[in-house]
Amino acid sequence: MRQLATATAFALLAMIGTGCVTKGTHEQTLAELSDSRATLENVKKQTAAEMEGLKQTAAAELAAVQADKATAIEELQNDKTKLANDLHAALQEKERLGAALSQARDRVRDLEVTLAAEQTQTAALREDKQKLLAGTTTAQEEIARLQKQAGLLEAERARAEDLAKRLSERDQEIGRLRQASADREQLAAKLQQQEERLKAGEAEKARLEQERAAKEAEIQRLTQTHADLIKSLEAEIAKGDIKIKQVRDRLTINLVDRVLFDSGQAQVKPAGLSVLKQVSDILKRVTDKQIRIEGHTDNVPIGVKLKERFPTNWELSTARATSVVRYLIEEGGVDRTILLAVGYADTKPVAGNDTEDGRKANRRIEITLYPKDLSEIADQMKP
Repeated sequence: MRQLATATAFALLAMIGTGCVTKGTHEQTLAELSDSRATLENVKKQTAAEMEGLKQTAAAELAAVQADKATAIEELQNDKTKLANDLHAALQEKERLGAALSQARDRVRDLEVTLAAEQTQTAALREDKQKLLAGTTTAQEEIARLQKQAGLLEAERARAEDLAKRLSERDQEIGRLRQASADREQLAAKLQQQEERLKAGEAEKARLEQERAAKEAEIQRLTQTHADLIKSLEAEIAKGDIKIKQVRDRLTINLVDRVLFDSGQAQVKPAGLSVLKQVSDILKRVTDKQIRIEGHTDNVPIGVKLKERFPTNWELSTARATSVVRYLIEEGGVDRTILLAVGYADTKPVAGNDTEDGRKANRRIEITLYPKDLSEIADQMKP
């Protein structure tokens, strides 16, 4: 609806710009333009309300994400503390089991040495057994003692193996705890990345909103410039000597050459200076546009008398554009940094060159206002 209202307003402005209307039609068109502007303001208000709703929704979503983030961070901190405690306890248990295993291994070695000695002694006793008939009871008791010691040795060895198994299991548990800690750290990194992306999204949203506001303000200012030009140049527009057209963010002022220049001349004539004065009074207030002054001619070659000054239509069109720019800067007070002079000769006709009316339309000066870089306009709007 907004685009339709804007297009209607531009179309009405274009009809006014043509100058081809009666006084009654002109007044009716101005009334319709006023209605279109009212419709445009209503659409802008509706759009502002929708944008406010979107901002509130985004703020609610941001608050929810921040609450989830705070909860996740608290859980992560608790888990990290628990994991650290478990890891510390596991390491202490590992040290205790390692010391016990070392003692068990020392005991096994001692028992193995004792067993070897006992086995040697048992062998000797067995040899003595064969020799001794009356002393068999003592030998059997010694053998029983040695067998008991061997049993104790086997039990101690089994205990040492059990300790080694428990130590291996504890090492595995420590590995799992370390992996869990690494997973928590990875989760924290992901949360940080998500927060950074959220901040970047908010910054991008703010930038786009600022540029949108800048574009709307730019179009509104251009529409006012359009209206001011129509009001200031009403007489020339009515004669058909000047046409003003606005298409969204571009505004074109088309002046037939006879308004500004005598035939074959590049110096603005006195009557043209008056017209340029009215134009410059409005253009000097423009700060958010580039202004290009274009010189155009028909396809009729330069006459013999003028060839020394203007060998071709290129030189004539460029000289006329430059004369207008020089006046706008030196007399009109327009910012020189936003002005550009271009000569197109007969390369961009607006009508056929096979009739006098067509050639007359092609001999013109066009003043075009077009957008600067949008980010630059947004920067100018910052407080």
